[in-house]
Amino acid sequence: MATHHAQPGEIVDLATWANDLQKNMTKVVMKSEDMEIARLVIPSGKLIPDHKVSGPIIVHCIQGKIKFTAMGKMQELNNGELLYLEPSELHSLEGIDDAVILLTILFKN
Repeated sequence: MATHHAQPGEIVDLATWANDLQKNMTKVVMKSEDMEIARLVIPSGKLIPDHKVSGPIIVHCIQGKIKFTAMGKMQELNNGELLYLEPSELHSLEGIDDAVILLTILFKN
């Protein structure tokens, strides 16, 4: 079955998605030539090692807490908080508490 991606103007209920922690699912919410938005589940203790993407990113914690390391410092990103990184910025993250994040990647054309 094909994955449903949100269409322009479609409402996406992030609160419902935050309650899906037990499913441990990462899901692409929408994807276009210009950007991608994905919901990632980060269980407590899970490490996503150093990596980078070619476009700027916005990381929004919609549930739980993660450690986010970038630009030489580690920060805790809590429920309701977000951060922004410039393109190609090396970063890593680790679940402190079971967490759900919303990741937005902008692509340069």
